[in-house]
Amino acid sequence: MLYGGLRIYQPAIGEAGGSLVALTGLMAVLVWGRGIRGSAPLWLLLAAVLVQLLSWVLIAWQHPDWAASNPKLDRMAKWFLFIGVAWWLGGSTRHTLLLWGLALFGLLLMVTIGEQAWPEWQRALTKSWYRPAFGIQNAQHAALFFGAGLLGLIVFAGRCWHIGSYAWLRRLVWLVLFSVLLCGVAVTQTRGIWLGLLLAGSAVAMAALLWLWHYRHPRHLMRWMALGLVGLVLVGAVAGVAFHDTVERRLAKENEAIANILSGDVASVPYSSVGVRFHTWRAAGQWFVERPLVGWGDEARGLVIKNTDWLPDHVRQQFGHLHNTTLEILVAYGVLGLGVMLLLTAWVAMGTWRAWRAGVMPGDMALFGLGFLIFFVVVNQFESYLSFWSGTYLFNLVLGGLVSHIWYWQVRGNRGDHSESICLNKKVG
Repeated sequence: MLYGGLRIYQPAIGEAGGSLVALTGLMAVLVWGRGIRGSAPLWLLLAAVLVQLLSWVLIAWQHPDWAASNPKLDRMAKWFLFIGVAWWLGGSTRHTLLLWGLALFGLLLMVTIGEQAWPEWQRALTKSWYRPAFGIQNAQHAALFFGAGLLGLIVFAGRCWHIGSYAWLRRLVWLVLFSVLLCGVAVTQTRGIWLGLLLAGSAVAMAALLWLWHYRHPRHLMRWMALGLVGLVLVGAVAGVAFHDTVERRLAKENEAIANILSGDVASVPYSSVGVRFHTWRAAGQWFVERPLVGWGDEARGLVIKNTDWLPDHVRQQFGHLHNTTLEILVAYGVLGLGVMLLLTAWVAMGTWRAWRAGVMPGDMALFGLGFLIFFVVVNQFESYLSFWSGTYLFNLVLGGLVSHIWYWQVRGNRGDHSESICLNKKVG
């Protein structure tokens, strides 16, 4: 819980908690994880370590000047910290939602009472060009948390809006959180996050409508469609009035670069935000085709930029990464490295589907899993989130909850009973 609740607001405490959870959880899986220690995440973790080791050995042999003094095996291994998180959650829906809720609470603390919170809000709301970071790496990384939180809040809205005890309090809290997160998504002005939310939200909406059509009476479908449409119109109207100038300016800013790219006039693409990405991605492609299988090793993302002669000096000095996680994996560890992550994504997606079909994973959690995977894949094509603590933290937090349910489903199926979770405790929630 320290990892979930304090990683954003109190990084030192949260990071220590995360390391403890990861190490103890991995050890517990290896010792007591009967039925799950042979599952895909453990084998893929081993594959990730071997791929990194192979890449380092080959680059040290063939290009020793460009090799790190030691293999940095944590570069990909840290993306598997969710193994420990999943173990300690024990297949519990209640514990998973509590962990995710604490993470959202930690974000809320950071952007409301954090040292830079109110000055950042004040500047962002009075100066349309300003992009606040709230002390979280930079604006793009703050936007990542706002976007993921907003997606989760929408998918899990039914839990807050249903009739029952403290209904009005739950609804009020939901509205406050929704307003803060929506404003955060707008003022951080990160186009990749907007696109990720659009695509993920569309996929979630289509999946929800298909489920309603298949399992509910058409009248229920029409009612939910009407409510959803009214909600979207209201939110769109409010956001349009409040942030019209900001959004319009941000979207129009790169028209020249996009037009030149689409027309094939590569030489005329300016080194703007989009232009820098385009040119460094071209450079990455050239490096990748030279070593497509195992890549250029741990330092590849910096090597690509600093050692591509046709890039301007200011780009080579100012930028140290490629703003694209997929390309960074390809140039560092080749198709073998990317293959590991693609297999992990496919396993989680398929496992989420099967756990939901088996009744182990709640429907809204499965929907969130679908939306998050789409959102995270999209946004990582425009920023190297997984190369920074923010993306690693969010990735492991969400996958920890999903994988915990997948493991519970696997163990329950192997044992043929419904009484125990992966931690041999009663399943809660």
